[in-house]
Amino acid sequence: MEARATYLTTAEVADYLRLKERKVYDLVRQGAIPCVRVTGKLLFPRHSIDLWLMNHLEGDQATARPVPVVLAGSQDPLLEWAVRESGSQLALLCQGSGDGVRRLMEGRVMLAGLHLLDAASGEYNRPEALGMGGMRDLVMVRWATRRQGLLLAPGNPLGIRRVADLAHLGVRVAHRQPDAGAGRLLIWLLDQAGVEASRLQFIEHPSLSEDDLALAVRQDEADAGLGVEAAARRQGLTFVPLHREHFDLALRRRSYFEPPIQRLLAFAQESRFVERAEALGGYDIGELGRVVYNA
Repeated sequence: MEARATYLTTAEVADYLRLKERKVYDLVRQGAIPCVRVTGKLLFPRHSIDLWLMNHLEGDQATARPVPVVLAGSQDPLLEWAVRESGSQLALLCQGSGDGVRRLMEGRVMLAGLHLLDAASGEYNRPEALGMGGMRDLVMVRWATRRQGLLLAPGNPLGIRRVADLAHLGVRVAHRQPDAGAGRLLIWLLDQAGVEASRLQFIEHPSLSEDDLALAVRQDEADAGLGVEAAARRQGLTFVPLHREHFDLALRRRSYFEPPIQRLLAFAQESRFVERAEALGGYDIGELGRVVYNA
C-alpha cells in the first residue's frame, strides 16, 4: 500500500485498519465510515480515514455535550451559497474570523470559517497564533484560496491602483471590524506599503460582512474598501487584486463526521459547485477538502 495515496481501496483500507474486508463493507452500509463511489468503485479518502480512526481511538463521544449546528466566523459568498444549496442545515452566524475562533473554542458552534493572517510569519490560520494551540481535537480543512483586493466604485473614478492610494486626501475607506480577517489583512498591507492606518479616512461604522462592505461602496457611502473579488462582482464594482489568502474551516474532530459537515463537503465535489465558484470569481478550489491541520 502506497503511504501517500490520496484514496485507499477497500482491500487497502481493511489492511490499514486491520479489519476484514467484510467488516469494511458492513461499516459502509451503516454509513459509519467515510467513503466515496467512483464509477461504481468504493474509495476511501486517506485523510478522512485518519480522522475517523483517531476519533474512535479518543473514546466514546456519545456523552459529549451536543454542538450547535452553526457555522460562525468569516462570511464567504461561495461558502454561504453552498451551505444553503447542500441542505446541510447549518445555521449561519458570520461575524468575523475572530468571533468564530472564540465561539468554536467555547463549544458554541460546529464550524468556523477563518482567514486570519499571522503578520510575523505571513501564514494563515496558525492555531498557536490564534490561541487555539491547546485544542487537542482541532481540525482545519481547506475551503478555498481567494483573491483579496480593493473594491472600488464602477469605473474607478478616483483612479485608485494600490493600497497606498487609500491615504490620499478625501478617499473614504470602508472597513471591517478589527478582529475580522480582512481588517487584519488591511493593516498588514498598509504596513508593507509603509503607510500608517491613522492616515486613512475610515467611514464611521464598520461593515460586518464582505457583502456589507461591497454594498457600502456601491451605495456611495465609501470610495474604497478591502474585500474578496466575489463580493465586488456581486455588486458590479471595480476590483484591483492585491493578495491571495487561504480560507479554512475549523472544527472539532468529532464534528467532522456529523451529517451537516459531510453533506457540505460532499456537495463541494459536485459539478454545480465548481461552476458556481467559477462564476463568482476569485476562487481557487483545487485544495478544497484537504485537511491542513489535525491536532
